[in-house]
Amino acid sequence: MKTLFILLLLGPWTALAAQRQVEPGGEVFGPLDSAPQTVTLSMREAIETALLQSLDIQDAYLALEEANERVAEAWSNVMPRVDFSGSYTRNIAPAVSFLPGDFFPGGEPGELIKVQFGADNSWATALVLDQPLFEGSAIIGVGAASRFKALQEEVVRGRAQTLVTRVRLAYYGLLLAQEDSRLITESVDRVRQSLEETRALNRAGLASDYDVLRLEVELANLEPNLRRAENAITQARRQMAIELNLEQMEGLRITGSLAAMDLESVEGNNDANLEILSLGRLDLALSTGMDEVLEVAMEGRSDLKQMELWEKLRTAEMRAEQVEFLPKISIFGNYSINAQQNGSPNFFGDELSRATSKWVGVSVSLPIFTGFSRKSRIDQKRAVLNQARNQTALARLQAEGQVKSVREQAEEALDRARGQQMAVEQARRGFEIARAQYREGLSSELEQRDAEVALRQSEFNYAQAVYDFLVFQAQLDEAVGEVPMVGELLSRRLGSR
Repeated sequence: MKTLFILLLLGPWTALAAQRQVEPGGEVFGPLDSAPQTVTLSMREAIETALLQSLDIQDAYLALEEANERVAEAWSNVMPRVDFSGSYTRNIAPAVSFLPGDFFPGGEPGELIKVQFGADNSWATALVLDQPLFEGSAIIGVGAASRFKALQEEVVRGRAQTLVTRVRLAYYGLLLAQEDSRLITESVDRVRQSLEETRALNRAGLASDYDVLRLEVELANLEPNLRRAENAITQARRQMAIELNLEQMEGLRITGSLAAMDLESVEGNNDANLEILSLGRLDLALSTGMDEVLEVAMEGRSDLKQMELWEKLRTAEMRAEQVEFLPKISIFGNYSINAQQNGSPNFFGDELSRATSKWVGVSVSLPIFTGFSRKSRIDQKRAVLNQARNQTALARLQAEGQVKSVREQAEEALDRARGQQMAVEQARRGFEIARAQYREGLSSELEQRDAEVALRQSEFNYAQAVYDFLVFQAQLDEAVGEVPMVGELLSRRLGSR
């Protein structure tokens, strides 16, 4: 039944991927495992794919399934136990005993007479019932199993949040690699164009051979960087494919652009960038006060909730040892049928060769003295419980420090992006001026190259600042336990189990 549910859950996504067609702009949509075709994923689609197909999240669900079975096992300890047994024996040579002749009328004193006990065929059946009325460890075990299930559910949520954060970081990394490749490609194109123009000027006597040689060297230095940028894109796609559990990564494409992303006016972004910015708690990084952010973190962080549940489990373990001092009470009953018969077997014979027995009773067991082992085990569990409490307190302090640090880093990246956005505009204007002056012979080729390098560096610095902000925002979302889409998809899936 669970396998059928997983197939039904994955079915719509598989069908959607298989039906994708060629879109305007040259983007080819097709099955995820089709090597020649291209699959373009938005941020939301990438997260959905990861939460459905990732091996990491599947492993977490298997651990939760084990926890569910532990709950069922714990309940069995307080339910009645019914056992049935049956046997048939064919006595090839029935056992005999020797009794003194004095026991029998007409027997001679000192004479031993053989007496056969048992018949050729014997049958026995029994139905045994045992019902615990009070057993402290079993009652504690039920509660502990339920807490363990709750812990595993929280583990699933925590692993899902970590997975989504890794997907977001991989997505941003691929965007940055693409931006780096785009800027280097534009630089190569600019240098090639400048080289052609300089060669023309050189032929006209308006540029020196040194100017031509300088551009040729510049082009030779840039072309290896283009290969490096392409390799970075391949590595980023490979990481994305691993997180999404995709067999083919060559055709994987994503939407969005760091260079076109506007962090100041979110609504002014295109659809792809708007989706990226809307998937997350931007308010936590931009406007919410630090005290409120910390409050959200203390209530929502999965690792803190897991540690609190571990405390409850440790408490249950200590209680389980303490209740061993209490009595165990149970009722039991037995119903059995026995029969014996000579000759050919006639199962359970007739009424004359068959007998039944029934009994019920109450069992009470009270430990009086078992040495000091039980007290020692209680002290051990109490020490482990106190250790868990200390670890939870330490984790809260560490979480508070992490949230503050990531929030400060996000604010710094945002300020840097604002400054770099202005620098890009100025560098672009400077490059246009330097290029126009060079064409008119009013400036040197070196000045044009300096302006081009400044523009390229400014554009990449802006993309890097936007990337840093998005990374810190994703880390902040995870640090406060507010990772996008996790709650919605998990509640839907866990509710169906």
